[in-house]
Amino acid sequence: MTGATNSAAADTGAQRPVTEVAVGVLVKPDGRYLLAQRPAGKPYEGYWEFPGGKLEAGESVEAALARELHEELGIEVTACHRWHTLEHDYPHAYVRLYFCKVTEWQGEPHGREGQAFVWQTLPADVSPLLPATIPVLEWLAAE
Repeated sequence: MTGATNSAAADTGAQRPVTEVAVGVLVKPDGRYLLAQRPAGKPYEGYWEFPGGKLEAGESVEAALARELHEELGIEVTACHRWHTLEHDYPHAYVRLYFCKVTEWQGEPHGREGQAFVWQTLPADVSPLLPATIPVLEWLAAE
């Protein structure tokens, strides 16, 4: 039964188009990390997540992340590395999330799209959290 369930879950993802997303886990030297609130009009409006966005055709994960963080937060990424990849099946999209740990940037983050953001320590004290954000907090806690 478990094998059939796993296979069915895999088939569901395979039948839906995969949206590839670069996600930035901005971490300050003191361990605080940045969460942004999803803006009005988007799926999961008001939920907290790590910032980022969709890859454009032919764009690398790192290039997409740099572009998205500049557009959303007005910063220039100067040091990041791919950290974890996670697939999640949301009702509105099947996503492959490339989480990159961002450890250096130029500029002070500010919500260029009107979104709220906060610097957090573990455990997070904002809610609700976007479902795919929860494993990232677990990864941060395990370090």
